[in-house]
Amino acid sequence: MAPKKGELTEEEKELVQVISKGNVQDAAQLLGSKEVRVNCLDEHGMTPLMHSAYKGKEDMCKLLLQHGADVNCNEHEHGYTALMFACLSGNKDIVWMMLEAGADTDAVNSVGRTAAQMAAFVGQHDCVTVINNFFPREKLDYYTKPQGLSKEPKLPVKLAGPLHKIITTTNLHPVKIIFLIQENPLLLDQEALKKCSTVLDLICEKCMKQKDMNEVLAMKMHYISCILQKCTTFLHEGEDKLDPLIKSLLKGRDSDCFPVFQEKFIRESIRKFPFCEATLLQQLVRSIAPVEIGSDPTAFSVLTQAITGQVGFVTAEFCTTCGEKGADKRCSVCKLVMYCDQNCQKLHWFTHKKVCKTLKDKREKTRAGSCQREEKAGKVVGERGERHRVNLGR
Repeated sequence: MAPKKGELTEEEKELVQVISKGNVQDAAQLLGSKEVRVNCLDEHGMTPLMHSAYKGKEDMCKLLLQHGADVNCNEHEHGYTALMFACLSGNKDIVWMMLEAGADTDAVNSVGRTAAQMAAFVGQHDCVTVINNFFPREKLDYYTKPQGLSKEPKLPVKLAGPLHKIITTTNLHPVKIIFLIQENPLLLDQEALKKCSTVLDLICEKCMKQKDMNEVLAMKMHYISCILQKCTTFLHEGEDKLDPLIKSLLKGRDSDCFPVFQEKFIRESIRKFPFCEATLLQQLVRSIAPVEIGSDPTAFSVLTQAITGQVGFVTAEFCTTCGEKGADKRCSVCKLVMYCDQNCQKLHWFTHKKVCKTLKDKREKTRAGSCQREEKAGKVVGERGERHRVNLGR
């Protein structure tokens, strides 16, 4: 018999309270009771999973899903789902967990908003990015099985996991994607990269030819495929690792350290998108083509905004080397360039050192100018105040 709204047993009421406190052990004990239904509904139609997602309790969500919680229960009085509550919490790891559990991204609430639209409405843009970049593992696993008359799968099973990690990344910086390739020795092989690239091209084509066309996902698959092809070329030319490719992507011109090769590579990758009539391609070209190389917006910034909904390198919180968001380490000399860790700083130093002192001098000059303006403004205010006191004394 399906649970009814508000008809909770005493144990189920206790479970809701335990969830609020975040005590996973007590919750596990209660879920083992026959008196507790994992999909029970409170008076508003909220399940324990919805409560956990809304409160940002990651371990609790995992426990409830293990006990068979329905990720797509839609009995809430306003049509909210667990994925929507996860978006409201702002916890992108819980959003990812809901998606992996099969959450429906197209479900709408009583005002017609999807989970992604709700996340955007309340400013949880990281959650929007996670939803927009999610690609179910089973869709990739399709290529690990022989299809049609072919006796061999297009993608070896051992490559599915590493490739899925790359596909679902929300950081599209080419250096970051190469980092992900380097993390797994299985991918540091020409044939492996070729197979992965071929599968990405097939997914790209499928996205464009299916009934519900997905230009954003198609562009992302094509772009990652271009990076994998570039890695293949480097390995083919006798390199046993991808460090030279990373250096070429990071190398900046002498005048301002702008990474010209990286900019040209991203522009060329976009230009090679095989579906010329795609609206997204035309939008990208219109945004990038008139911009002189070295000026804003960069190709990476435009591409990132189109695919993830976030603007790359607009604020100083992105790593200069790999584009990772949340970088909190500054160059100790110029204090203007940001990195996510010491490794990224070391990788970038070979090119940054050419302009580091110049940036430092520029920063100090700007600071001195600001101090002079503030001092001048203070004197003006003081003089006005003195005149005002004199006038009052008359």
